[in-house]
Amino acid sequence: MKEYWYFEDFEPGQDIDLGTCTVTEDEILAFARRYDPQPFHVDPDAAADSIFGTVIASGWHTCAMMMRLVVDGLLGKSSSMGSPGLDGVRWLAPVRAGDTLNVHYRTVQVKASASKPDRGVVWSQWVAINQHGATVCTVDGMGMFGRRPGPEGRDV
Repeated sequence: MKEYWYFEDFEPGQDIDLGTCTVTEDEILAFARRYDPQPFHVDPDAAADSIFGTVIASGWHTCAMMMRLVVDGLLGKSSSMGSPGLDGVRWLAPVRAGDTLNVHYRTVQVKASASKPDRGVVWSQWVAINQHGATVCTVDGMGMFGRRPGPEGRDV
C-alpha cells in the first residue's frame, strides 16, 4: 500500500483493498436510534416479524462504515480535496450483527483538470463485501485529488 496518494497514482481498473470492519448489534441499534429509527433497525421483535428476520444495519450506517475504511485506508493519506458528490448508492443485501465487511476502492476513470492544473478528478466505485462473499453495498463517487508537486505531477 502506498504511503501517500496523489492524483497521478490512480489509474482505471485499479482495485485498492481498504480492509475490514465488523459490526455489532449495539452499533446497529445506536446508529439507527439516532439517524434511521425504522422498526427493523431498532426493534428486535419488529425485525423478527419483518422480511429481514433480524435487526439489520441502516444503509446509511453501512455507508458510514465504508466511509471510515475509505478515509483510514486511502483519503487520510492522500492529497484529497473533497468530493462534489456521489452518483449512486446501492444497498444490495442486508448487513447483520456480526457481519464483517471488506471494502474495495475501484478506480473507474481519471481526468486531469484543464482549468486548474493543480488537481484532477477520480471516479470510483466503493464495494463492500461481507464474509460470505456477498456484495452488500456499492457507492459510485468522484473525488478531487491534488497533483504531485513539481513537473512530474503535470505529465498525466
